[in-house]
Amino acid sequence: MRIMPIEKRKLTTSRLVLGCMGFGGNWDHSPVTQDDIYIAEQAVDTALSIGMTMFDLADIYRMGKSETVFGKILNSKPNLREKIIIQSKCGIRFDDNVGPFRYDFSKKHIIESVNGILKRLGTDYLDILLLHRPDPLMEPEEVAEAFDELKTSGKVRYFGVSNMNASQIQHIQTYASEPIIVNQLELNLKKLDWLEQSVLVNETKGSQTQFGPGLIEYCMMQNIQVQAWSPLARGLYSGNVPKDISEADRKTIELIEKMALEKGTTKESIVLGWLMRHPMKIQPVIGTTNTTRIKNCQDAVRQSELMTREEWYSLYETSRGSKLP
Repeated sequence: MRIMPIEKRKLTTSRLVLGCMGFGGNWDHSPVTQDDIYIAEQAVDTALSIGMTMFDLADIYRMGKSETVFGKILNSKPNLREKIIIQSKCGIRFDDNVGPFRYDFSKKHIIESVNGILKRLGTDYLDILLLHRPDPLMEPEEVAEAFDELKTSGKVRYFGVSNMNASQIQHIQTYASEPIIVNQLELNLKKLDWLEQSVLVNETKGSQTQFGPGLIEYCMMQNIQVQAWSPLARGLYSGNVPKDISEADRKTIELIEKMALEKGTTKESIVLGWLMRHPMKIQPVIGTTNTTRIKNCQDAVRQSELMTREEWYSLYETSRGSKLP
């Protein structure tokens, strides 16, 4: 039985991750309210009740308020911190009196960001720190120095990235002694290029030309845990259906509803099960504060184990809107 790459790093965690971008109210600098804390606490309690033990944050979420709210939850539950995995991200800077919207992987910014994250969370360490999207001005030597300092000080246990390709990860890893153990990407039934990037398809001749390992294969070979953000495609296949949808989306929704009914499960569990059926053991990040929707995901692991090759390819082909070459 293949295990998640993250488990090979001696990190025991759940297959599903609760994304906390919705914690903290509005995207502004208004104070955190008791209602904000209550909504987040209900989401965390629901996640824990279905076995989710990993939580994903970022220093920019709700202008830092997501981490502040999560920190208040940790403070109210003294025994919780050692039972969960906390992951946060840094590297995105909104426009301010210093400059425009930008990315910043400088050593100074990474260190300062982690200090701010830990202060808001009210904890001494992060289990995982991710660099949040690529920075074109990245100096990999500075990133390596920041990682070493944070590791040595005990402030961060492990490091990862988000939205990076194989070359960008290799660029960092060439200089950093600390391994990259996570790459967070947008993966779902609607966005399928991640499945098809390792093969060039000539529709006219019907030929396929391998051009070497793609990002997914690279991550598998390097034991990098791939996490999926927006794994439910913003609810497209499980209830949040826009007025105008494509024929492929309509047929996919119908197929998912049929499968959920036949298997006695939820549409969310079918959508996630399809994603998790892939042999790289994808770890979906469920970004919601809706407790019902969180509960609807609890059967996803079982559905991934039950899903046949034929069922998986039926969803894949229907979603892409055309026959496989």
